[in-house]
Amino acid sequence: MKFLDEAKIYIKAGDGGDGALSFRHEKFIEFGGPDGGTGGAGGSIYAMAVRNVNTLIDYRYKQHFRAKKGHNGSGQNRTGKSSDDIVLHVPVGTQILDEDKQTEIIDLIEEGQIALLAKGGRGGLGNSSFKTSTNQAPRKFQKGELGDEKWIWLKLKLIADVGLVGLPNSGKSTFISAMTNAKAKIDDYPFSTITPQLGIIKRHDKEIVIADIPGLIENAHLGKGLGDKFLAHIERCSTIIHIIDLSSDDPVENYKIIRKELALYGSALKEKVEIIALNKNDIVDQDVVMQVKQIFENMTNSNVFVISALTKQGCDAIITAVLDASQVISKFVFLE
Repeated sequence: MKFLDEAKIYIKAGDGGDGALSFRHEKFIEFGGPDGGTGGAGGSIYAMAVRNVNTLIDYRYKQHFRAKKGHNGSGQNRTGKSSDDIVLHVPVGTQILDEDKQTEIIDLIEEGQIALLAKGGRGGLGNSSFKTSTNQAPRKFQKGELGDEKWIWLKLKLIADVGLVGLPNSGKSTFISAMTNAKAKIDDYPFSTITPQLGIIKRHDKEIVIADIPGLIENAHLGKGLGDKFLAHIERCSTIIHIIDLSSDDPVENYKIIRKELALYGSALKEKVEIIALNKNDIVDQDVVMQVKQIFENMTNSNVFVISALTKQGCDAIITAVLDASQVISKFVFLE
């Protein structure tokens, strides 16, 4: 299934039906009087968060949604039928924004949560509603109200407890595949992960949802590589696992690159709890591993994990740290 995390759509609620202009015409009744009925309401448009949808791809191929107009009123005081509402099914975690892409309308973060996006117009009154003691035969009636219409943005932000960050090929996909039920794509070339992945870990009757996003590179905030837009999917996470490739030429510099990109992105990512995981322990000389680990611990004043995502060595300790607040490491501090 293709992944799409943003879509712009047009919605138009149905107009209300018109009220009727009608008079009774019955045999043997000399003065018939008005009997025009009220028009029916136009259909409204709602959005509902559902679990069985995990992408906004459907809204790329269909971008216009129009509810039907309410039926007009008719004689014999018959009210027009109201039109059916339209319910747009979106993934849990979908944020709905106004056309300016800044003003939030609603954030659908719970399954079954529903929001009114465009209200259908009310039906117009028929002439029977305007009958008074001084006006027994009114010819006045109302047109139906216009339904709301607007352009809106749908923006998906995955709901996860933990987000994985790191440079391309640092081992994030291997980690999430090894520790969860996710089937991430794993290759030996950069950007093998091009869409976010979710995985679930169950420990001690608790469930942890982990989000893996495409790797960042230097100047991702300027659009380099795949850019930094996928960081939206870890905005809701409470913890970030920062995976660093021990076999790279300069693990410390790589760490600082990611830290800088997270800080520049904003959205309080730098305030989230960080767990540092030095990966690929299985292919690096152990003396070098210990030296790098010591450098990171001195630099961040925090405990640092050494793991091999491929063999799962040390990975359980990271999950324990996520579950145990007393072991969760440090806060982000921007490094120049």
